[in-house]
Amino acid sequence: MYVVHFFENKNPLLVQFRNQVPSVGEDIKIKGKKGKVSSVHSLDERNVEVQILIEKVIKSKAVIDPRKNRR
Repeated sequence: MYVVHFFENKNPLLVQFRNQVPSVGEDIKIKGKKGKVSSVHSLDERNVEVQILIEKVIKSKAVIDPRKNRR
């Protein structure tokens, strides 16, 4: 069992107690956000730091038909 510390740009996101350590390039979902593991550093035999890159979510606005506007 490993204690895995997840970080994004030196900001701690999550600390989990896991059976396996995630590998580099693995897709991961934390707090409803999708991301990829960029690096894994082992601090000692049980503690592991994992750097992840969170995908940016682009929210698109609905296109409003100008003909449907009330005058």
